[in-house]
Amino acid sequence: MPDIKALALDIDGVLTDGTFQLGSDGSESKRLSFVDVMGISIGRQCGLRFALISGEGGPLVDRIAAKLQIDHVYGDCKDKASVLRTLAENLGLDLGELCFVGDDINDLPALRIAGLAAAPRSARPEVLAEAEFVSANPGGGGAVRDIIDFILKKGSPQ
Repeated sequence: MPDIKALALDIDGVLTDGTFQLGSDGSESKRLSFVDVMGISIGRQCGLRFALISGEGGPLVDRIAAKLQIDHVYGDCKDKASVLRTLAENLGLDLGELCFVGDDINDLPALRIAGLAAAPRSARPEVLAEAEFVSANPGGGGAVRDIIDFILKKGSPQ
């Protein structure tokens, strides 16, 4: 496994269980796990960098990024592989030093070019077939923490 220095995470189905709630006032909410939030905090303390790459955009994505203290946020993304290349360039890293975590077919192009392709166990079968690491946990239920723990056990980022 390459030396992973940054993780790019999809939101829906990775940081969340893929569901959302719509309020009668038009508000939307999503649920995140503090297990994953703690994993991101631990990863950051160990030198990992983080980004969000999501097909969704708007204030809720911005709020999630703020809560997780993630500065690299790419919302309304239709070409995640292209954005992953841009992220690598912005961070001064090779694609091989990036882990991409996705769960659905729109994530496949980014998973295919990342140094480590990872997924929650609840990912679509097509994603599971291509992922190099599959968490024992589902999206929104500790999968991100599992992936971070795996990366940190394999070798420390610099």
